[in-house]
Amino acid sequence: MDVRIEQSWKTRLQNEFEKEYFINLTNFVKKEYKIHTIYPPGRLIFNAFDKCPFENVRVVILGQDPYHGPGQAHGLCFSVQDGVAFPPSLSNIYKEIQNDLGISLPDSGNLERWAEQGVLLLNATLTVRAGQAGSHQNKGWELFTDEIVRLVANEKSNVVFILWGSYAQRKGETIDRTKHLVLESPHPSPLSASRGFFGNKHFSKANDYLEKHGMKPVEW
Repeated sequence: MDVRIEQSWKTRLQNEFEKEYFINLTNFVKKEYKIHTIYPPGRLIFNAFDKCPFENVRVVILGQDPYHGPGQAHGLCFSVQDGVAFPPSLSNIYKEIQNDLGISLPDSGNLERWAEQGVLLLNATLTVRAGQAGSHQNKGWELFTDEIVRLVANEKSNVVFILWGSYAQRKGETIDRTKHLVLESPHPSPLSASRGFFGNKHFSKANDYLEKHGMKPVEW
């Protein structure tokens, strides 16, 4: 199957694209785009990979579902397009960055600048129906993104995996913690941010680890 995705990922994932589950997933997603409003726009489903080639990956942040409101999702977890109001989780992420690193809040919720520095912003599910959170779960995306986590964890060393909330933490259970840094805390959503997301200092911890292993820190 020919999938439009950045070449370094395409090379590594070609066998995955030929598996029955992925073919069934593709057929499901194509049908959904024809009869429902689906986010993100089709051309941006693999935006996280297009903006962050495999060779560049040094941090992975795991999300769950794309945003399901108009104009928000563009293929990067927690990120929204320029000019879109910050969703609550993203606002809390920015507050923690401000408290952790002492830097001012940005004007835009577009996190492409992180992706271009080697931060893979990976949702577990890459598509969703408008207004229906979780509507494309258990259709095959999770198998695909499990393979992404496995691929990065197995083929690279000294990657920082940032896992917020129990869902992301379960997805990262197989990561070798002697080979990578795994940072875990409650999710940044308003329901849980005050229970340990605030004050986790994940952004400074990630940068300290990267610098310790000879890599440039991320400009969060």
